Amino acid sequence: MKLPGHDAIARQADEHLVTHRVKLPRKVVERPIRQVVKRLVMALAVLVATALIVYADHEGYNDNSDGAVDLLDSFYYATVTLSTTGYGDITPVSDGARLTNIFLITPLRVLFLIILVGTTLEVLTERTREEWRLNRWRSVLRDHTVVVGFGTKGRSAIQTVCATGLKKEQVVVVDPSSKAIDAAAAEGFAGVIGDATRSDVLKRAEVHKARQIIIAPQRDDTAVLVTLTARQLNRGAKIVAAVREEENAPLLRQSGADAVITSSGAAGRLLGLSVLSPAAGMVMEDLIQQGSGLDLVERPVVRGEVGKTPRETDDLVVSVLRGHRVLGYDDPSVGTLQLTDRLITIVRATPGNQVTPDTRPLPHG
Repeated sequence: MKLPGHDAIARQADEHLVTHRVKLPRKVVERPIRQVVKRLVMALAVLVATALIVYADHEGYNDNSDGAVDLLDSFYYATVTLSTTGYGDITPVSDGARLTNIFLITPLRVLFLIILVGTTLEVLTERTREEWRLNRWRSVLRDHTVVVGFGTKGRSAIQTVCATGLKKEQVVVVDPSSKAIDAAAAEGFAGVIGDATRSDVLKRAEVHKARQIIIAPQRDDTAVLVTLTARQLNRGAKIVAAVREEENAPLLRQSGADAVITSSGAAGRLLGLSVLSPAAGMVMEDLIQQGSGLDLVERPVVRGEVGKTPRETDDLVVSVLRGHRVLGYDDPSVGTLQLTDRLITIVRATPGNQVTPDTRPLPHG
């Protein structure tokens, strides 16, 4: 029996098996003409240095023509030596012939070598450079953020965490689409092409060294599998996942997600709030958009706030995180603030506002 969509699933699986590779954001390179000019200048510098070295010890050289080696002879010797020309039965004797050999024959010979060998050398050099960048990237990557899925949800999540001060170098995107990874690399993020439900793909994203993992695929069943795999590879990371249907949220929590966001439910609640009060809907939209207007910020309690109530702080406190509990600002059990508490506050967005990372798992509701 053939299930609906079997062909599409099979094609997608074949695409996933093609390659699982890491793509780092490309650095800005110089224009080809400038690169060629720089290489020619370097080659000329080597030629001059070689000629000067020969001329400094010209008494140790012999010219079959007149026995003496002058400055011109030194440049000629350096030219035929560096170009691997060697010596044959026909050699230039007159100064005019040697000048022609230096300024015409040798540049043509170098141009020929560039055309013949340059492409191969460039490919080998590029591969070596890319491999070196990849190894260095893996060795220095620590406490980063892995984002599974570079769709609308994934992009918005990245924009939010980067607005709070996270550097682009600390974000790794995982997506089965090469076009999505190309788009991520164009924006400055490292990317891994492959199916995130596979542990080898997540390992390429160094998920075992990540501090936080954002899971935002297109399908809920994919989100569950990715969450299970990611939690198995990294027991201490903070995992936040998105699902479309509310009924799948408990399954994701059981799979190891610290927090689950129901995209359809959240959108529906925002729609309902906007119907009741368009202004309230605008304020809520502003709060969840980091970097502009009003921001929701989590921060630790400073020593000057210890012993005060949430209302007595300078910021507008919404909730207090105490241990694994999230308490409202007016909850009687809060009492006064403790040094180990963390506060959820509403502040005016400024470049200095950043969410202070909390390594503890998020409390389950």
